[in-house]
Amino acid sequence: MDRLKGQWRLLSWRRVASNGTVSYPFGEDAAGLLVYTATGDMIVQMTAKNRPELPTSDPLGGSIEERAAAYSGYLAYFGSYIVHDDNVIHHIEGSSFPNWSHTEQSRPFERHGETLVLRTPPAETDGVTVVNEMSWRRHGEPGHGESGQGEPVGTRHSHSSGADAPSRKE
Repeated sequence: MDRLKGQWRLLSWRRVASNGTVSYPFGEDAAGLLVYTATGDMIVQMTAKNRPELPTSDPLGGSIEERAAAYSGYLAYFGSYIVHDDNVIHHIEGSSFPNWSHTEQSRPFERHGETLVLRTPPAETDGVTVVNEMSWRRHGEPGHGESGQGEPVGTRHSHSSGADAPSRKE
């Protein structure tokens, strides 16, 4: 678990399809936070930038259409996790996508220095296989970007595909 423990900021969420299509479900400027604790708890939140605001101060207010537009650019879940070889298994207790609540989600992962890449297992839809790839950068620990001298919270990092990054796993 020590390989993943800590806070991670989203660099990108890409959907890579077997037909060569690459898309960004929440846009290329999506934001997110992933936290793995030493006690085995985890939480992840990902959001599109510039989601439409609701015309109310009530988070449950607005019309069905307004809420759908505002909340469809947001994904979050929480639960516990275990690491098995190069897979992290999320035991999801609750999720903004209800179908994932009370399920287990396996994510193959790679570490390249301060970068963590999680992938979903391949899934086929309409004859096309898709893999979701979420790239994260370590954040919030002394020596890892937020020691009082590093980059401020919310700073975006440039990110390559990782193809030329060393395949060092920690």
